[in-house]
Amino acid sequence: KSGPAAGTGEESLHHEIQKLKEKKRMLEREISQLISGGYSEDEMEEHISLLHEYNDIKDVGQMLLGKLAVIRGVTSKELYPEFGLDVND
Repeated sequence: KSGPAAGTGEESLHHEIQKLKEKKRMLEREISQLISGGYSEDEMEEHISLLHEYNDIKDVGQMLLGKLAVIRGVTSKELYPEFGLDVND
């Protein structure tokens, strides 16, 4: 392609690449700080894995809560106290 649209697309991609490179540098700095703070890369990977598992379980819980709310004809938030949940969770 040629013309102004092609240049704009290239500029946009170049800008996006620069943003990703900066994000990579920032994440590398954070990882270095965590490692110097006593965390190992394996511990961080395990922590991330556990967070993913927690989020998956929470998603299933939210889905079940939503289905129960539909059956009872109430909102999901109205069920939170019954199950000892905080609305901000």
